[in-house]
Amino acid sequence: MTVQPRPLPRRALLGAGLALAANGCVTPRNVAAASSPDIWTFDRLTAVGGHAVTAEGQPLLIDSPYGRAIRFDGVDDALFIDNHPLAGARHFTFEALFRPDGGAHEQRWFHLQEAPPTTDATQWPGTRFLFEIRVYDRQWSLDAFTKGPGYNQTLLFPDRLHPVGQWAHVAQTYDGTTYRSFVNGVLQGEAPLAFQPQGAGATSVGCRFNRVNYFNGAVRAAAFSRRALAPSAFSLLKS
Repeated sequence: MTVQPRPLPRRALLGAGLALAANGCVTPRNVAAASSPDIWTFDRLTAVGGHAVTAEGQPLLIDSPYGRAIRFDGVDDALFIDNHPLAGARHFTFEALFRPDGGAHEQRWFHLQEAPPTTDATQWPGTRFLFEIRVYDRQWSLDAFTKGPGYNQTLLFPDRLHPVGQWAHVAQTYDGTTYRSFVNGVLQGEAPLAFQPQGAGATSVGCRFNRVNYFNGAVRAAAFSRRALAPSAFSLLKS
C-alpha cells in the first residue's frame, strides 16, 4: 500500500468537529481537546499556528499539491516563531509535510528550542527538538533529534534514502519509553529514551535556531500532538 501526504482541507479535523482557524493555520486552543493535534499551515509569511512570524532573507510563497507552501533558498531564508508547540508534553508526535530540494549535506530545517533559564544557564543542556536531513547527491535521509536534561538522542539512518524534489511526510514520536522516526508512515528507526518534558521557548523553520545549516526546499505544514500516534493516525498523512 502506498502512503501519500494528506492535503489540508478547511473542514472538520479527525472527526472532532474542530474547524481550522479562519486563517487556515491552527486548531483553536480553547476548543481543541488535549488529544487533538495543533496544526501549523505555512500559507503566509506573517503568521503561523496563530503566532506572529519574523521572516529573514526572502522566503517565498509557492503553490504545492496541498495548497500554498513556503520555499526556502538554502542560503539565508528562515522563519522565527515565538512559540514552542510541544512545551510541557510528556508524550508527543511531531509531524511535518515538506519537500527537500537537495543542496548542502547537513540541513537543520525545523527547530523547537526551549528558552535557557534567566538565572544560571551553565548546566542547561540546550533543550530542543530538531528535524534535519542529510543529503547524498539526489537523495536524503531523515535525522530526528531531541536533547534535554538526561537525554540526547539522534535517529539518523543513512541507508534509509529518499529522492529529493518530492513531497514527503516525516514524523517523530515518543510513547513514554521509545523514540521513533518515520518517513511517509514507514519506520526509519527507534531507540529507548528517558525523555523529560521541555519548557517554553521558540521555533525556527528553514535553519537551526542559531542561523546555521539552512534548508533548500519547501514546507507546507506541521502538526503537534501530545501523545504518540501510530502512522495510521498521523494528522498529515493518509494511506
